[in-house]
Amino acid sequence: MIELSDVRYGYDGTALLTDINLALVPGSFHFLTGPSGAGKTTLIKLCYLELTPSGGQVMAFGRPASRMRRDEIAMLRRRVGVVHQDCRFLDHMNLRDNVALPLSVAGESLTAHRAEIDELIAWVGLADRAHALPAELSGGERQRAALARALILSPDVILADEPTGNVDWEMSLKLLTLLIELNRMGKSVLIASHDLNLIRAAKGQANARVLRLRAGRLEMAGADL
Repeated sequence: MIELSDVRYGYDGTALLTDINLALVPGSFHFLTGPSGAGKTTLIKLCYLELTPSGGQVMAFGRPASRMRRDEIAMLRRRVGVVHQDCRFLDHMNLRDNVALPLSVAGESLTAHRAEIDELIAWVGLADRAHALPAELSGGERQRAALARALILSPDVILADEPTGNVDWEMSLKLLTLLIELNRMGKSVLIASHDLNLIRAAKGQANARVLRLRAGRLEMAGADL
């Protein structure tokens, strides 16, 4: 679905990523690890076409990203759900409306999708918080709401950038369980995380491949994880 071939990227003339090769296929589960500043967030942005590589090629759902128009990229992004670490919301809108926002942006009728919205909010365990404002949510509730928002358009690929970075261990495991369940439904999942304990927990439940960014290059992590 999304494939990076010999991709390179840098900032201000300085190389950050070099010769990156990655294939996100249906049902695949990847962890992306590496120290802060290694380029994990940059790599995720390349996967959902927020950034354009300085070299190499990104293929998205069978099409080269370099040949896509802006409107075509916008349509393609509906097939990719992204969970950001900072999980920003519109403060004046309640949780339910924030989760449903991508539907509104896509021009979909919220009334027609009412049952789906409520079912998704219940699936992430937030049915009783649907009318709460973002300021009233805990860190774990915000992260689960962010996951629900990323899923509202039924994407094929889930990209999660440090989704457990601001929550405790119990909530981290709950979020991991949700992501593993999505993978079992056939979704391709890529999680950027520096939490090795979380990665170890996942490897016992899913066929997860662990990739490490080191000195700008992507490599398979060893058994030391």
